[in-house]
Amino acid sequence: MTFGSRALIRLGALKDNLTVIRNAAPNARVMAVIKANAYGHGMEAVARTLDDADSFAVARLPEAVQLHESGIDKPIVLLAGVLTRNELEEALARRFEIVVHCMEQIDLLEAAPSGASTVWLKFDTGMNRLGFAPEAASGLIARLRNSPRVAELRLMSHLASADELASPVTEEQFARFREVVENFDGAVSLANTPAAMGWPKLVDAQEFLGFSGEHWIRPGLALFGISPFAGRSGHDLGLTPAMQFEARVIAIKPLEEGASVGYKGRYRAQQDTTLGIIAAGYGDGYTRHFRTGTPVLVNGRRVPLIGNVSMDMIAVDLGEDASDNVGDIATLWGEGLPVEEVAPWADAIPYELVCGVMHRENSLVVD
Repeated sequence: MTFGSRALIRLGALKDNLTVIRNAAPNARVMAVIKANAYGHGMEAVARTLDDADSFAVARLPEAVQLHESGIDKPIVLLAGVLTRNELEEALARRFEIVVHCMEQIDLLEAAPSGASTVWLKFDTGMNRLGFAPEAASGLIARLRNSPRVAELRLMSHLASADELASPVTEEQFARFREVVENFDGAVSLANTPAAMGWPKLVDAQEFLGFSGEHWIRPGLALFGISPFAGRSGHDLGLTPAMQFEARVIAIKPLEEGASVGYKGRYRAQQDTTLGIIAAGYGDGYTRHFRTGTPVLVNGRRVPLIGNVSMDMIAVDLGEDASDNVGDIATLWGEGLPVEEVAPWADAIPYELVCGVMHRENSLVVD
């Protein structure tokens, strides 16, 4: 390890987490969502490790192409679909599964001269982002089932507030989606990470929603050992964090009472103490929105961030009697300091932090 930051990815944790997810929904097929470089964990390595997943999902065509060209031969789903004829031709040639969420995509698909794909027809049940109105379901299902470009038709939607277990929004979306899929004999997917882990009624999704095909869940964050629920860590759900984000201490010096620290001098020492400088900053993905008091783990104890985050460095208060040394490793989040605990200090969510890791110098993948 050089003195800069690094993200260690524990591949064994990914397999363990997939097992936990399967146990939460034992009758479901698993579409592992590994978009955004597998939430910052390294898409290709994660895909090779999660060889027990039934398929993979990414947001965009280039991500799918990268996986395909790296030798991943499981089904790959394009969650945002395609928007041009060239994209569609490549997706069909590589046999990617395509999400269709707007009329332009249906027209594009039907205009293709050859090829066929598994198509996921997406409905907007309350997210108000992508998808067709539920009222259009019967006509769209009939149209696509009659299309020679559709090898198999499947239905999906996305939940907006499944991480809020007391929210009525999810129940409302269940009801809207039930109107779409009731009596449907094909595959259906609704549950993201929080729905799969927090809504037990989806364990028997076929009975609950009234369809007879396969039930697919789409876990993302939980694969990496992180909880989607506020106030709960991955450990609370039986998950194992896969990422350890860390950097070395590169300087230690006395800090006198009243001395300012960093750009703008936003922090002034309240007493004599010991200053530690750690080689990580917003250029590494440690966001500058972290504020004074954010915990950092140094030699097994939590010390507070002080002052503004710089591009390459942060400062911490090691305490007056600190015995730390230059070269010691500081954990920014990971074992002993869950990312779920760190994220609120930047008014962020865990998704945002792990996706933002830049792998600026190196990313050591370990099993």
